[in-house]
Amino acid sequence: MSQPYPGPPGYHPAPYLGMPVRTYKPLRQITVVFLVLMVLTTLVAILQAVLMWRSYDEVKRLVYGLLSEDELARGVESIGNAGPLLDLISLLVPATGVFFVIWLWKARENTEVFAPSGGVTYQGAKRLGDGVHRREQGWVIGSWICPIVQFWYPLQVVEDVIRASEPPGRPGQAKSSRGLLYGWWAAWTTFWLIIVGGSGFALVSFVVWVVRLVHRKEIADATGDYVDIYDLQSFMVRTALGVNIAFTVAAVLLAVAGVAIVRLMFRTNAWQDERMAPPLTDTPPGPPQYAPRPPDFPSYAPYPPSSSTPYAPSPRQP
Repeated sequence: MSQPYPGPPGYHPAPYLGMPVRTYKPLRQITVVFLVLMVLTTLVAILQAVLMWRSYDEVKRLVYGLLSEDELARGVESIGNAGPLLDLISLLVPATGVFFVIWLWKARENTEVFAPSGGVTYQGAKRLGDGVHRREQGWVIGSWICPIVQFWYPLQVVEDVIRASEPPGRPGQAKSSRGLLYGWWAAWTTFWLIIVGGSGFALVSFVVWVVRLVHRKEIADATGDYVDIYDLQSFMVRTALGVNIAFTVAAVLLAVAGVAIVRLMFRTNAWQDERMAPPLTDTPPGPPQYAPRPPDFPSYAPYPPSSSTPYAPSPRQP
């Protein structure tokens, strides 16, 4: 079987008939939308953390039964006002994630514009641009929702897109961005571990508290003793403190992850725009230049108006 001619450096063969032709898609607009949503999400999370700390003393007094009727009404009102913020966060986080996945999908497609792979593989991975994509494009979406692999597949997808977007004239730029990349991923995964783990811990703690309270009530009814729930009250106060600390740390991690990924996105956008920009020249384009004619180059006269003689050269004038 004959091998195709490799061509000069930077040459990429035309796609086969029937193959989709990809076009370059600027990513600035989708990045700006993601930035706005990320800022809103972070601000709401920080505001929620502040409100939780402001109401912590009231929560302690509520657990110990030390609130008056007016203080109890204010506490219920503050808890009710915190609910809409939590609902807003639950809407902003998925919306922000959707726009990031859209950006990542388009950025991955742009790497195909730089250097179409044509299905060629290199050591089991598709060769694209100046880097290697270790995952198929479908993993841009699937890596976030597939169990187990969601802890490292998304990082690989983003890392490969950044590496394939690196300007060819400036090697090492993608490698210098690893600090931002790994910092973003560490902050993002820890944020979700705290949110999911903290929510589960709070729920289990509440169930344990209820079960222990009911058990003590049954013992008190059987023996006629006083129900001592002071240790149970202290347990709930410690649980509330742990929830406040966890949510505050999660809000800070969310801010760190947002700053890191936004910087990476704008940096990747700039690299991709640079790769698609026309080359710069030292001289501005002008009219086409022609080589001078030699002295013996013949000149021709136009056809005479009333003659049918062939077109013949005319003598050169001195």
